[in-house]
Amino acid sequence: MIDPGTGSYCTELQINGALVHRSWNTSNVFWSWGTVRSSAPKLVLLLQSALEINPKSRGLIRVAYVVNSEEEYYTYTSLNESTYIFYVHDISGQTKLNLWSQAKQSWETIYTHPPSPCTAYATCGPFTVCSGNSNPFCGCMESFSQKSPGDWELGDHTGGCVRDTPLDCTDKKNKTSSTDIFHPIARVTLPNNPEIIKDVTTQSKCMEACLRYCSCTAYSYNNSMCYIWNGDLVDVKKNDDIDNNSEDVLYLRLAATNLENFRKNTTRKPVARVILVTSIISFGLLMLIMLLLLIWRNKSKLLYGVALPDNQCSGGGIINFRYTDLNHATKSFSEKLGAGGFGSVFKGVLSDQITIAVKRLDGARQGEKQFRAEVSSIGLIQHINLVRLIGFCCEGDNRLLVYEHMLNGSLDVHLFGNKHSVLNWSARYQIAVRVARGLSYLHHSCRQCIIHCDIKPQNILLDESFVPKIADFGMAAFVGRDFSRVLTTLRGTVGYLAPEWLSGVAITPKVDVYSFGMVLLEIISGKRNKPEQVYTSSNHHVAYFPVQAILKLQGGDVSSLVDPQLHGDFDLEEVERVCKVACWCIQDDESDRPTMGELVQVLEGLQDLDVPPMPRLLAAITQTELTEEPTCDSHAS
Repeated sequence: MIDPGTGSYCTELQINGALVHRSWNTSNVFWSWGTVRSSAPKLVLLLQSALEINPKSRGLIRVAYVVNSEEEYYTYTSLNESTYIFYVHDISGQTKLNLWSQAKQSWETIYTHPPSPCTAYATCGPFTVCSGNSNPFCGCMESFSQKSPGDWELGDHTGGCVRDTPLDCTDKKNKTSSTDIFHPIARVTLPNNPEIIKDVTTQSKCMEACLRYCSCTAYSYNNSMCYIWNGDLVDVKKNDDIDNNSEDVLYLRLAATNLENFRKNTTRKPVARVILVTSIISFGLLMLIMLLLLIWRNKSKLLYGVALPDNQCSGGGIINFRYTDLNHATKSFSEKLGAGGFGSVFKGVLSDQITIAVKRLDGARQGEKQFRAEVSSIGLIQHINLVRLIGFCCEGDNRLLVYEHMLNGSLDVHLFGNKHSVLNWSARYQIAVRVARGLSYLHHSCRQCIIHCDIKPQNILLDESFVPKIADFGMAAFVGRDFSRVLTTLRGTVGYLAPEWLSGVAITPKVDVYSFGMVLLEIISGKRNKPEQVYTSSNHHVAYFPVQAILKLQGGDVSSLVDPQLHGDFDLEEVERVCKVACWCIQDDESDRPTMGELVQVLEGLQDLDVPPMPRLLAAITQTELTEEPTCDSHAS
């Protein structure tokens, strides 16, 4: 018999008796038998009818719905004891009825639902097009290749495809430059979760909007609406019902060098054999050179990493470092950059003078296979405003992650510690916008929503151009059940924690929204959001900046909230916009807080927000006053 393992999809029996297929660990239902109005007996008739229509499954199975005082469930009973059958939910997201064929001595699929393999969400993985009428039904997009050909041969396409040529895009000093081109893909359904760019009236303007972001991978312009996609493109399906002349075209972003390859392909056929022979010889020489180089490097005892196998290596080439190499690079972990709930970070330098940041995880209890799987997942998450994972180390009990080093350190140093170099308002505003984009990517654009859980200035790093990059995303996956210990550590920075952390309710992405709001207030004021004692001639009370921010915003006096070190050099409209966003983020009820996608639109000036109310918890603080204290003179007397 076949013993299936855990996959990306599941079949679920709902309370109303409906059967649904959905993505694992999400509420994304992509196919269902029955609706909320369907009774269980009616659904049984539908299932039985579907099996009887198919000649191969006719008379083999009886479907029943069982109800008793303890439970309700469906049963599938074989009507022929000499016939072996089993149901399985396979890697394509389809449920299949398999019959043992004595003649072929193998299992034969006689019934499949849903019928099309493209019905399941993202069954082909990123940067693919799914075509239910083709065999194989998954294919890579133009200028992409299978990430793991071995997995594809086994029928697992979920790893998708990777670029043959990296994009040419740089983002320095808040300016993006790119020579990339776009390749049209017609007659397809567009990917989910696009970002809508408003006030764009032409296709060329829409293309320019995509080129402004190095993270943008595609755009589409139709019906005077501009859509762009950041990161992986998933769930793109061939749709032959779409007219070739339709404006509904996906424009895939490619490196400019791919255009030259398109042209060269038309002239290469006459010399194909010569090129093939030359390629074989060149490949042999290249392998020999690589072997000699590897031997030389081992003798020289230089730092090096071993690439992950195809099924565990991201498109960015995650490196598996030896512990001795990282110990040497960090000088025995002597230069500590910082510490948090997930572990400590140390500075290191590789043999080629590349500076790295090595995080030594505390409390990681996973086995090597699971740890490598988590590393591979995080390695796939790439965005201009997220710190890039370079590699990892998994030897014995050691679990280390290797990141790119950020030259200008963390945001808290520039807001609270470095009084000689003050961030101007323009830099602060761009940091706010780009951190919002990074969080929006984690929440809305990844294959599974990633909740950061620890957004604070210490986890916002700045590169040489002061472009912010969020660190420590995805860390909860490495500590697993030990997350309660991490939460205890996080409570040391209680000012950034949403109320639901302490109330015991389920955690959602809105906890990151709350923390982001608190960070925005610190960006405005240049000081930490901690209660301060304020003295008057007769008494003193506790002043809490978030309370003052909402009161000043409601009173139309946000300019008094701005860091005095800026000496009035700021954009008042932008300050008010950031203040509104921050005060909506810190509302008590998570349903009142906007999503990160909505906040990006507001910070980019594409939407507006009303003035928020005072949260109940902060309202209680405004009513708190300490009792009057005697002066020093009265003590002396």
